[in-house]
Parts: sequence; structure tokens; C-alpha cells
Amino acid sequence: MTDVRKTEDVVWSGTWVAERLGVELVEGAGAGAEGAAGPGPLKELLGLALRRNPKRAHLLVSNVLGKHVPQHPSVIWRSGYDLGVRVRELLGERDAARAVVLGYAETATGLGHSVADGLALAPYLHSTRRPVPGVARAGGFEESHSHATSHLLLPEDPRMLAGDGALVLVDDEFSTGNTVLNTIRALHERFPRERYVIVALVDMRAPSDRDRLDDFAREIGARVDLIALASGTVRLPDGVLEKGQALVAEHEAAPTVAPRGERAPVTRVALDWPEGVPDGGRHGFTAAHRARLDAALPGLADRIAAALPAGARRVLVLGFEELMYAPLAVGVALEKHLGGAAGEEGGPEVRYSTTTRSPVLAVDDPGYAIRTRLVFPAHDDPADGPGPRYAYNVAGGGFDAVVAVVDSAADTPPLHAPDGLLAQLAAHTGHVLLAVVPSYVPSYAPSPASAHVSPTASAHVPSYAAPQDQESRMLPDPLRGPDFSSYAPEDVGWLLQDLSDVTLEAPTEEREEAIQSGGAHYAESLPVEYQPSTQYQELFRAALDTSAARIAQAVGTVTETVLAERSPRPVLVSLARAGTPVGVLMRRWAQHRHGLDLPHYAVSIVRGRGIDANALRWLAAHHDPADVVFVDGWTGKGAITRELAAAIEEFEEAAGAAGAAGGARGFNPEMAVLADPGSCVRTYGTREDFLIPSACLNSTVSGLISRTVLRADLVGPDDFHGAKFYRELADTDVSLDFVAAIAARFDEVAEAVAAQVKEVLAADRAPTWEGWAAVERISEEYGIHDVNLVKPGVGETTRVLLRRVPWKILARAGAGADLDHVRLLAEQRGVPVEEVAELPYTCVGLIHPKYTRGATGADGKAVADA
Repeated sequence: MTDVRKTEDVVWSGTWVAERLGVELVEGAGAGAEGAAGPGPLKELLGLALRRNPKRAHLLVSNVLGKHVPQHPSVIWRSGYDLGVRVRELLGERDAARAVVLGYAETATGLGHSVADGLALAPYLHSTRRPVPGVARAGGFEESHSHATSHLLLPEDPRMLAGDGALVLVDDEFSTGNTVLNTIRALHERFPRERYVIVALVDMRAPSDRDRLDDFAREIGARVDLIALASGTVRLPDGVLEKGQALVAEHEAAPTVAPRGERAPVTRVALDWPEGVPDGGRHGFTAAHRARLDAALPGLADRIAAALPAGARRVLVLGFEELMYAPLAVGVALEKHLGGAAGEEGGPEVRYSTTTRSPVLAVDDPGYAIRTRLVFPAHDDPADGPGPRYAYNVAGGGFDAVVAVVDSAADTPPLHAPDGLLAQLAAHTGHVLLAVVPSYVPSYAPSPASAHVSPTASAHVPSYAAPQDQESRMLPDPLRGPDFSSYAPEDVGWLLQDLSDVTLEAPTEEREEAIQSGGAHYAESLPVEYQPSTQYQELFRAALDTSAARIAQAVGTVTETVLAERSPRPVLVSLARAGTPVGVLMRRWAQHRHGLDLPHYAVSIVRGRGIDANALRWLAAHHDPADVVFVDGWTGKGAITRELAAAIEEFEEAAGAAGAAGGARGFNPEMAVLADPGSCVRTYGTREDFLIPSACLNSTVSGLISRTVLRADLVGPDDFHGAKFYRELADTDVSLDFVAAIAARFDEVAEAVAAQVKEVLAADRAPTWEGWAAVERISEEYGIHDVNLVKPGVGETTRVLLRRVPWKILARAGAGADLDHVRLLAEQRGVPVEEVAELPYTCVGLIHPKYTRGATGADGKAVADA
């Protein structure tokens, strides 16, 4: 068996690749003509290996990163710490204390944390590839050259990225710069700041990439600095990718290192990790956390040292994928405890490295960076499914003991399986110690155990990382189908209370009289649910069939606009109930076209009373308000648009006055709607006024949910607004049919959506409020003198006919099939339809003004005298 120690620091560990592929390391920024670098910082820091990757065959293998090459923990930590000190000197003590450090998963999580140590007071966050149930994403990005590209940002406190201090981005190497610059661009759009600092162990950009940093800084209007331990470039000859892949194919079947003999014992060590200290930076790590961990580290090292076998002279502390800093810190403490780095003062020698998901070719040659590899199954239930994982340069390393450090989420049966990591280690060392660090879960999120009880539910109820006030903690979880609504539980969560057992319905004429006399608000009762005739149901089906593609295109357009302009991971919040079918469809589009699993909630908003403040508190406690996008079906004159803006302003003023947590503020009141015929919003699927079939019906196209109720004797100050679930109407429910019919057209309209979105994003979409002006004019022309009784647009006109006492319908001359259902309803209620030549909408519904049953008759056809 080859001892990988015999040749370290003797033969450069990139020689094998360099000789076979002609790959050269060129020392210094912009160097080129002088040829390959001789012995110096680059070759001290880097070796070379090969991997099966269609984008980049070679791999720069760092000797001080702690990923592939076992190294003294103190050397690894000091490399990052010293970079952090240089950043602190660059920024100055005051600005360094205001900075935030962001590291990249998986290789740079420990490096970034060590850099944050060097800055002293800066909080630390690293990206992750592990979604955590109950924790909302504050962002994400792609890593173009990686084998596993999706990165998530899951800070416990979303304000962590919202400050104006410098953002320090840390990666192990800076090559093309694409990943880091794309990250800055995405975060800058959402959290603009004046300064960024990029930190890497090595700056390996090609000369053509070096000017991009200055150009990029000018583009975003910020200062961008770069700090690295060493710089240079990689010279790649023509055809290197194909040659590298051929070498991998030739050597990847080489036999692995033979085991030592009888498998070593595996002993669990109780670390007694300090309570409340995160296991790393996945959700953020503060200076206070750092102080508590530093105080606990000597005790942790003492427990591990006591469990080591007698006579152990060479010990490896092995971290786990993204869990790099906790085992590194333990390794540094163990070095001190056992006698210093490199076995000083006669103590055992301590080395450190981590497992990885990155597949790299192993070649047992002194001039190759990856001499051996162990392969074992993933053991943390990864989101992208099961697969192999690797530990490099451990077999053949001559380790008398290996201390495997994992988090509790990874302490699973596959870890202990016959082919698992522990068994693989036990075949190549004298003793294996298992130390488990508790996986940190923010207090507001479900526990790991409960998160796995119902995968479907947990996947669709992400929580927000804001501190929760007492009121938000008392609020109940959203209602979901099938217990409340006929929608699937993942389609929508209703931030409402269930009033299904309360009698709230009143005859339409009785409600109208009470509303217009000022004796009651329209939200204090419900109209009797309209039961469509067979003829009307057939008309609905025909309308749905005719308009499904048109609606699908509008759904796609508004969803893509939201993703492009508002948030890459929006939280859809529909205004119950007309907005809810649209929210369901937008969620379905994002899932179908992009694989996004967007949260969707429905909340109540009441004209004249505002939005449900308790629902906003719940949203602020579980999601970033900046990600919330309010969704409605359509605009008429824009009354709800104005109501929402006023309600959000009032809510945030109240939150500020009460000293509420920052998470309770930051909602954007701008709505996204399917149709905006009134020109009231910037985000829409279309501005045409046409039939949206969901307007044809009431609850039977909206998950069997009533319109919302706000009445003082039913809704207390700490309650959500109410609504009813009409279970008894299940036989006539078409809610899911409506969604399915439109979703079936998504692929058909995809190209049209892409073209339309480009036009929309380039257009001037500033609201003109044409609808409001038209309504004011109609109100005066027809002697109504109350804009609330003028309901413009096909959707609003339909509501008038279904719920209120209609006086007359104004129809644009020549309007065709879009008004078939309106004409049918008008005929059934004895309401005249008047054609108007210059109507800005397809139709307008006029509610009976000054309605009283005694003065006008119960049919509501005559206007009362003033």
C-alpha cells in the first residue's frame, strides 16, 4: 500500500497532469510569456487532478483549503484568518465591523468562516445546497462550472444581507469570476451597497478576464476589491478537455487502496456542543456565537483527546461536506491540546480534511494531488437524491485514528451501513471516533423530526427567518385543503378562520339595502351562493374552452414578469377569493416551467377596512416581506389597488410606532394581476378586458370558499378574517377543472409568453388610472354620484349580477362572446343591457343606487327619487 506521506513536499502534486496534458501554472497576475511557474506560492498552494466534468476536466487542488488534502488544521485556519485580517485592514476597523461575509458551498464554507474570524466582528453566512424545511430562501444562484450548481441563501435573520456595509464574498479560487460576479449582481439588485470585497486563496483569472472586474464595478456603481494569497493563470492547450476525459476513462477503473486488515472499532464521542451555537454559517454565525464557541473549544478538544487510542501518533479530523468550520475549529483546538501543529513538543500530529460530493479521479502517483479515494453513499438525505460521496487521501495516509465529525442531520443509518463512511474509514485506520454536532435549526422552523413526518406539507410551508413577536406566535397556521377548500394543500394556505358553522348568508336585496343605508358593511354578511343553471354551466364550460389558451398566456406573462422584476423566489399572496385561482395558476406555471415550488397564501382585504393585519404579521414572521407579491384576478377601477396601498402604509406605520421587528415591514403594495383593463398596476398578464371564466362563478371556482367576512362579533383583534367552506357544493365544484384546463395549455403558449414578456419588460407600464377616470365620468353621467356603485370590466360586472342588486349593464357596442354569460345573467335577473359606443371597458355593471325595497320594489328596477 502506498504511503501518501512519503512524497509530500518532495514532488509537486501537479506534475502528473502537467506532463500528460500540457497544463501549466503561470505565476503572477497576467504572466504568460515567461512560461510555467517554478517553485513558488502557486505550487506550494496548489496541485492538479482530473475529474469527469463536461465543462472543465482539470481541478486545482488546494493544499490549504482542507477539502481534498489533509493538512494541519492551524495552517488551514490561519490561511483564511490572515485573509480576513487583510480585508479588515483594507476596510478599516469601523467598516470591517459593519461588513458581512458570504462563503460558497461546499468547498469554501470553512474558508469563509475563517475569513470572518479575521474580520473579528463580521457576521458570517454561507450558501448551501441543503434546503431546510421551514426556512425561506433569501436568494440563490448558480455555479456554472460545478457538478452541482444550485446554491441557496438561508439566513435566520433576513436583515443580515440588507445592511449597507461591505459584502465580503469568499471562494477557494477566483477563475473566470462568473459565479462571484453573478452573485453580486443578483444581490445588488435586491440589497444595493457601495462596496464589495472578493476574497480567494488564489486568483487564477486569465488575462481576458481581468478587466471584467473594473467594468463590472462601473456597471453596478460600486467599488469591488479583490484579495488573494497568490495569483496566476492556468495555461490550457488545445483539446485539453477531450484529452482529460480520455485520461479519466483510462484510469478511473484502477484498484482502490487495500484495507489495513481487521476493521477498526468505531466509538461515539459526546462533544457537549454549546447549546444555541450554530454548527456553521448555513443560517448565519455572529460574533456572539464565535465567542461562545471559542470558550467551549478547549472542553471539546479534551473530550476527543480522552477518547483517542493510546499511542496514536497521527490523527485525522474529518469534516463533512459543508460542515467544514466546526470540525476545523475542533481540529485546531485538538492540535493545541495534543502539543501543537505538526506534532510539536512530541505530541501526536493532527491533520484535517473533509468529505465531498465532488467526484475526482484518484491516481496513486507522487506527482498527482489525489492519491487515494474512499467512496460511500450519501448519508444526509440530500435534496437532489442519493448518490456517492468521497473522502480523498485518507486511505494510505497512515492515520492511527480518524475523528469523523458530522451534523445530526447526517447521523443516519447510511452513515453506519456496511458500505457507509464509518465502515470505509474503519478499514483504513486503527480507530474511528464519531463526533456529532447538533444541526442548527432556527427556532421558528419545524424540528427536523417533524419536518420529515409530512414531506408534502413541509415542502410547501416555508417559514421566514424574522424574529417573531408575541402576536405572530399566537396566530394559527394557514388552513389547507381538504379540511378547508377543495384545492390541494400545497396549492394554497388560507390565512383565514373557518366560519363554516356560522349562518352569514342574507338575501341579496336585504344586504343591498343595509349596505347602502349605512346600516352594515358588505363584509359583515354573505350573499346566498348563486347556483348556476344547466344553461349557465354549459356557458361556463364553453367559455373556458374558448379562452383557456388566452388565459394561460396571461398567467405565464404575469408570472414571468414577477420572477424577472420582483423576486426569483416570490411568495404569492392572493387576495381572497378572486385572486386565489390566479395565485394557484401562477404557482403551477412557476413549477411547470422552472421547477420552482413557490409558497402561496390567500388573505382577506376589505374595501374601506383594509387588509387583514394579522395575516400580514403572520407573513412577516414566516417570510421576507420583500418577497411577498400580492395577487388579484383583475382590476376594475382600481379601488382594491388603492385600498391595498393604503392598508400596507398604515400597517407599516403602526409597526414602526410599536417598535416592531424589522421583519414586520417592507411589504411592496404593488399588485400582480391577470388582467388590468383599468391600467391600475405595472405587473399584469394583459390589459385587455375579456372574460376570465373564474369570474363566472363564486365559490365553485374558488375552492368552495366564500368571500371573506369581517364582523366584530366573529373576528377579534387577534383573529384572521373569516370565511366559509361550502363542502355541500362539492358536486358542482369546478375549481380544479378550471386550473387543469388552463395548465394544460402552458406548453402551447410558452413561446408566445416569452415574446410577450420581452415586450412587457421593455414597455412603459406606469399606471394611467384610465379606469378610475372612466368610472367617475359614468357615475356622473348616469346620476349615481358614487363610484363604489360603478363596477367596470367583465369580472366586476359578473360579480354585480351574482351578488348585488344590479340596475343596468353597459356593454361596448359590438362586444361578442365575452359577454354571453353577462347577457344570460342579466336576462335571468331582468336587468337591461345598454350598448354604448365609446365604452373603455367591454362592459360596466351599475349597482342599483339609493336602493330600498320599499321605495323601489324588491326587483330593484327603478331608481328611488332623491
